[in-house]
Amino acid sequence: MNGNQIEGLIGMLTTLGILILLVLPSVLGVLRDRRIDRQIREAQEARGERNDQKSSSRSTVPSTATWYADGRRSKKFVSS
Repeated sequence: MNGNQIEGLIGMLTTLGILILLVLPSVLGVLRDRRIDRQIREAQEARGERNDQKSSSRSTVPSTATWYADGRRSKKFVSS
């Protein structure tokens, strides 16, 4: 190997190392979330609970922005 090949190899390994450092936290977060989901599922099965609900558990009440937009749409502008 000559000097140019060694420089190229070092550059490639540096780029690969930076990429790994950027991706690693995301991968660890996904793995952690999957582990927690599995633990929750196992705890629910141990207690005899089943979560068959398919829809979101969030409230269906419109947000403040929706109420504001509805009020603005209902006003009629009078041309003079």
